[in-house]
Amino acid sequence: MSGLFRAPLGLIGRIFAILLLTILIEFAVSTVLYERASHFSVRDDEARRLAEHLVISRKIMAEQPIEHRPAMAGELTTDRYEVHWKAAQPQLPPIAPSLDHIYHQVVTWEPQLASTDLRLRLTSPGRQAAIVGGLRLPDRSWLYFRTREPVQQLNLATERVLLALIPAMGLILIGGLMVRQMLLPLRRLAVAADHVGSENAEEVPEAGPAEVRRVVHAFNRMQGRIRRLIADRTQALAAVGHDMRTPLARLRLRADAIADPALRAAVEADVAEMEAMIASVLAYLGGEGDIEKPVPADLAVLCATLCDERADLGDSVEYDGPRHLEMTVRPMAMKRAVVNLVENALHHAEHVCVRLIEEEKRVLIRVEDDGPGIPEESMELVLQPFVRLDSARTRDTVGFGLGLPIVARVAEAEGGALTLSNRPEGGLRAEIALPRG
Repeated sequence: MSGLFRAPLGLIGRIFAILLLTILIEFAVSTVLYERASHFSVRDDEARRLAEHLVISRKIMAEQPIEHRPAMAGELTTDRYEVHWKAAQPQLPPIAPSLDHIYHQVVTWEPQLASTDLRLRLTSPGRQAAIVGGLRLPDRSWLYFRTREPVQQLNLATERVLLALIPAMGLILIGGLMVRQMLLPLRRLAVAADHVGSENAEEVPEAGPAEVRRVVHAFNRMQGRIRRLIADRTQALAAVGHDMRTPLARLRLRADAIADPALRAAVEADVAEMEAMIASVLAYLGGEGDIEKPVPADLAVLCATLCDERADLGDSVEYDGPRHLEMTVRPMAMKRAVVNLVENALHHAEHVCVRLIEEEKRVLIRVEDDGPGIPEESMELVLQPFVRLDSARTRDTVGFGLGLPIVARVAEAEGGALTLSNRPEGGLRAEIALPRG
């Protein structure tokens, strides 16, 4: 029983198993008891018929002349019993121990048979066994007999088992459907739990047993608190970002009044870095407006355009891929992800190539550079927010180290994933895998 519950079964599966085990035990016990009772009933009935037939046959045979007795034995033979007569004593052993019960029943029904030296034995063990025996006539000749039908044994025929299991399986099925309906709120709760914090989050209807309703009610309250927390955080970040842009704009204007060109360039660089930091934090935490909806977009045109823009600025960026490739994505988020990968590569490499690869079940966006790459032990670390590597990357870059985490979040929102790997010829390969359809 404990092994059954250690199996990887769900709640419904375990309830099904309990119902099945209970019904099987009940079926086995009731079948054995019923068959045992039926077996004893059949044996009693068989003993009574045998006793009556032996008394009648002995009386008739004793009244017949010796020369007529073989023919009379044939007339006394029935569909149930075969009767023979012999002048000599047949070679029959004493009563077999397995037939003691039947012997005593026969003698109980017909006490006069007790003085006839009645002997009984089974021809062979098993379900096809027959009873053979003999008794002595008054002239000391012998009348012996044989049952033509096998002795009734315990009957567990397949048909009877199936007939008994049909209603049991029907009851299990009905019970399972009722349990499944009862646990429907829990399945809805599991689906809703997967969507907590996303745009598909919704309140779960409170239904089912009292315990399940309490769990669903507590979950809905928790989900409401999380939703308000996210909304408050987003609103606060948006307000902070908006308020900080105002003094930054004033600083940029005041920087124009600085006469020293070197000082003016340094101030403008600091302002630009602060603006980039604010933009990256708001983009990562989702504080720049409503969630974008997926729409059909041409990824090939998007990637090629970004490469052309960077090339126009003097950067060594090229595009390699089809001229058109339409997919349903969030175009602004996808553009931000590709821009982040290209800018990240340009900070550490001289040449960058954006490849768009179309496969049967997915589309790959690869951004490859010829820079120093990333140590293998740090591949997972750089995908964490606010992490910047000093050994593999220079430190004169703007931002909080949120470029790659933003790309990973965009890829996850599209049902894909971001992976990083070092190229055999040198440099880093950043790959966004997007599922088709």
